[in-house]
Amino acid sequence: MNHCRIGIGQRGYCGLRENQDGTLVHLAGTKDAGLVEWYHDPLPTNCVASWVCPAGTEVGFPEYSYRQGSEYGYTNLAVFYEACTFNCLFCQNHHFKRISPSSSKKTFEQLADAVDDRTACICYFGGDPTPQLAHAIAASKEVLQKNPDRILRICWETNGSMNRNLLEEMCNLSIRSGGCVKFDLKAFDDRLHRALCGVSNAQTLDNFRWLGSCHKERPVPPLVIASTLLVPGYIDAQEVGKIARFIASVDATIPYSLLAFYPQFEMSDLPTTSRDQAEACQEAALDAGLESVHLGNLHLLK
Repeated sequence: MNHCRIGIGQRGYCGLRENQDGTLVHLAGTKDAGLVEWYHDPLPTNCVASWVCPAGTEVGFPEYSYRQGSEYGYTNLAVFYEACTFNCLFCQNHHFKRISPSSSKKTFEQLADAVDDRTACICYFGGDPTPQLAHAIAASKEVLQKNPDRILRICWETNGSMNRNLLEEMCNLSIRSGGCVKFDLKAFDDRLHRALCGVSNAQTLDNFRWLGSCHKERPVPPLVIASTLLVPGYIDAQEVGKIARFIASVDATIPYSLLAFYPQFEMSDLPTTSRDQAEACQEAALDAGLESVHLGNLHLLK
């Protein structure tokens, strides 16, 4: 995604590829070497999509959900990939940055074997699954092949910067299984995005346009979901309005979640999102033409 040109002895932006004497070596991120950890999270869980997905609502029952309502008694296999194509100053899961690619790695078969008879969905997040999609896609295909006659949703939470061909595979897996693809649209202005996240958002926006065009193929449960973290002083109602107008230009029915910020990483000196900021951002998103706008992490609002 970042078109890395890696000098001898150096690593690329995500830290998973290294130039060893002129040869590109994959330290992790292949099918057989994922830098990843996972755990079973009881449903319903604090997922970006929980307010519109089968795990937390009656949407999708009975084809894509075990219960008419929240899936109590079932779990989400939460899969955390320990690398990222961005370097966000406000990263909410920054602990992965201290993990070396030489750490213990897992094959895609090991990940697939973690699915048990109470697993209703798999969600890939991180970091970000983008640098290790070969591993995640292989595991997803293995899981669905082994479990052809049961509900098992494949979901993604991502910055959306992946290669388009891989995004198409992700989309197909989610459509087939009843899962969703959640894009975290961190900013609309490219200069602001570079300042906050280290890289351009051009590929993310292009990918979202394509993915959004697929939303009507399976609107229930929603295939595409967008979210934005409301960073005080940076992501205000004006910026959210720009993001929302962009989403609406793609498909106004795409659900949009505005997430309250908690101080983390290099922005640990900021306050949490204020209630006034959150409500102003929600109003701006609705004014931009979106039909479904949600406020998340309400317990953080002051």
